[in-house]
Amino acid sequence: MQDNKMLLPWFKKIVSLNSVLSKIPPFNRFLATIVVLFVITFSLLRLCFWIVFKNPADPVPISLLLHSFYLGFKFDLRLTLVMLLPVMALSSIRPIHLFHARFGRQFWTGFITLVAALIFLVYLFDFGHFAYLHTRLDAAAVSLLEDTAISLKMLWETYPILRAIFGLLAMTTLYHYIIGRLIQKYQEEIKANASLLNRSQKIVTVALTLLLVILGLYGKMSYYPLRWSDAFYSTNSFASSIALNPVHYLVDTFRAGNKKPYDEKIVRNYYDEIASYLGVAEKNRKPFNYTRDIDPIKGTSVAGPPPNIVLVQLESFSYHKTGLYGSVLNTTPHFNELAKKGLFFNNFYAPHWGTARAVFTSLTGIPDVETHNTSTRNPMIICQHTIINSFRNYDKLYFLGGSASWGNIRGLLSNNIHNLSIYEEGSYQSPRVDVWGISDLALFEEANRVLKQKRDQPFFAIIQTAGNHRPYTIPEDNHGFLALSPDAATLEKNGFASAEEFNAFRFIDHSIGLFMEMARKEGYFDNTIFVFFGDHGTTAGRGDLTPRWETDLNLTGFHVPFLIYAPKLIPEGKVYSTIGGHPDILPTLAGLANNRYKNTTMGRDLLDSKLDSQRAALTITHGTISEIGLLENNYYFLMNDDGSHKRLNRRDTENPREDLLPKLPQEAVKMEHLLRGIHETSKYMLYHNNDCKEDPLS
Repeated sequence: MQDNKMLLPWFKKIVSLNSVLSKIPPFNRFLATIVVLFVITFSLLRLCFWIVFKNPADPVPISLLLHSFYLGFKFDLRLTLVMLLPVMALSSIRPIHLFHARFGRQFWTGFITLVAALIFLVYLFDFGHFAYLHTRLDAAAVSLLEDTAISLKMLWETYPILRAIFGLLAMTTLYHYIIGRLIQKYQEEIKANASLLNRSQKIVTVALTLLLVILGLYGKMSYYPLRWSDAFYSTNSFASSIALNPVHYLVDTFRAGNKKPYDEKIVRNYYDEIASYLGVAEKNRKPFNYTRDIDPIKGTSVAGPPPNIVLVQLESFSYHKTGLYGSVLNTTPHFNELAKKGLFFNNFYAPHWGTARAVFTSLTGIPDVETHNTSTRNPMIICQHTIINSFRNYDKLYFLGGSASWGNIRGLLSNNIHNLSIYEEGSYQSPRVDVWGISDLALFEEANRVLKQKRDQPFFAIIQTAGNHRPYTIPEDNHGFLALSPDAATLEKNGFASAEEFNAFRFIDHSIGLFMEMARKEGYFDNTIFVFFGDHGTTAGRGDLTPRWETDLNLTGFHVPFLIYAPKLIPEGKVYSTIGGHPDILPTLAGLANNRYKNTTMGRDLLDSKLDSQRAALTITHGTISEIGLLENNYYFLMNDDGSHKRLNRRDTENPREDLLPKLPQEAVKMEHLLRGIHETSKYMLYHNNDCKEDPLS
């Protein structure tokens, strides 16, 4: 009797819950049931994937495993909701009404079953693909079906095709039965009971359903939605594979393009020259070897214990806007003062415009020659070797004011930099000021707050600024920054289109000055190499003080400062006119830090005098037909990537726009050969610079 009294409250709760659920419209309950059914199914398939392919000798840590399943759940939920969008949008149309038309019930049962069958088929191929190549199914694998006869024969001889087909048919039949029964169940319920909701309740129910669907599709409570790159949150490649949904990932790789962007025959034609240019000791064409094992160079490395590195990427930091050409507006007094006391490179170029491309190139050493989109947005090349990992026993940190989901850079960072800690929106005390997150000044403060606590081992920290960008927000908490309002003519003469742009540029310099002031008070300062570089320049507002060659040859979008500042480690300042670019940043820092490293890409140490006999920088303007260029000595050779519109210019002349190709054909041929070699080899390297899996396009 006592037991019955104890169970009574629970029974009442269950009855009450059923009463509440019964008031939810049958259509909503049907959708919820289907969502639960498929999400559970996909989760079970993910569990099977882990059980079948896990390596007992190298288990995924439980924390990573749980996170992978959590991310996988969100991908599975999105896929299920996408599958049901046609049902939600069209099933109330009278001829194909889900519950009120006999044909509608048959139609939607068949539709959901067909989509489910296609999804299960992708899962089947994905399991087979992973068993064969240990990578998830992607667009490149599907492209192999172009050789249909060979592919089908290989499948027949490799896999239990008949059993797989039988299993697929059995699973499809089961789900066809379940879906049909569910539709029939709710159809009968509608006939037996009138709706219990009034008009306002129906509106609220529809709005709430729509909100839940949008949240499920968006996938994250952050500024950026759930993306494929979120699955690549760790350097543990199997943990990332577990998190992926095969259908979602397959679609993403198709969006990135499934054709080889390089031609091995063309790469072979330029191999000897590029291998020599890079300093490859052991030349090998099968496969192409570009690896160099670099030992520290005596006389260029800093002495003492391993130094800290703080690498600062400055948004839209054009050389010609800095004041280094003598602007009366004194735009960047703090940066200019640092340049006088550090190693300053005044002939340094971003290969391309765009921040995401700068992140990719500076961290990998490969110019982002991807034409379909930026390389960070291409899941086919997510795995890349980076010299940062040669900084062994270093804490590695990445700071940005917004979200690492922007540009899908999270995948590049987390999947390739070992033991990286990412600080982003949600990590900071400072408030968000605009679309780019917290202000640059706040970002430097937050970074300093973390770095000053690092005492046990050296650190490699990257700080990515974003404030020098529209909408040019100056935060209220700006530590005494005063906005100025020069007249329009003065602004134009000095390269600025508006006072807002001018003050945003001044504010990033103000933030740099305060950051260095903070750092000087901390214990890490004396043993730290601070590095500043512009991610790209701008072509607007070139100004009267900008050298004619930079304006006439449209180089303002590429020419950026590169500064190494370490007053306690490198007491003497020096200006270098060595031509270089983003690929050269990490090799230069590794050499300076007295670090042995493996280099596999286009970057070269700017302080290595053995390479000074041939220095060059690539430029590329992306478009339907991209324009590629090569800066070497004082010459600039340009052409379209299809070989058309070739021209040769010289920087140190009164008429930089004069085409010297007819006068100097041999110089043009030499530069064209090196340009083509760097460009074609870079395209090849994008797909052959990975540490975590085999070539995705082989």
